[in-house]
Amino acid sequence: QVQLVESGGGLVQAGGSLRLSCAASRGTFSTYAMGWFRQAPGKEREFVAAITWSGGNTFYAGSVTGRFTISRDNAKNTVYLQMNSLKPEDTAVYRCAAGRVQVDHRSAYEYDLWGQGIQVTVSS
Repeated sequence: QVQLVESGGGLVQAGGSLRLSCAASRGTFSTYAMGWFRQAPGKEREFVAAITWSGGNTFYAGSVTGRFTISRDNAKNTVYLQMNSLKPEDTAVYRCAAGRVQVDHRSAYEYDLWGQGIQVTVSS
């Protein structure tokens, strides 16, 4: 079974950039679609970005389109989230997820493997 570990979070000023990584250990990483979700204090979990197993298609929440880029390197069993032009409202715990998505890459219910999460804080 795939296990997921996020890295790359931290504190950054508004307008800055961070790159999150999610490394998968064991299992057949390349057969899973991968997604990033986030949850801010007092708010529900929300979809951020997703990528198909092949990397051929990507999906983004409207709030991050044009600022965030998801990518994957199946040879390294890693998925990335490049975050540019960060805003204070991007502050949240970010979690990567893996799943054999059937219908909707934006739905958390399509993912059955989750990382522990990593904090991203954007100061104004």
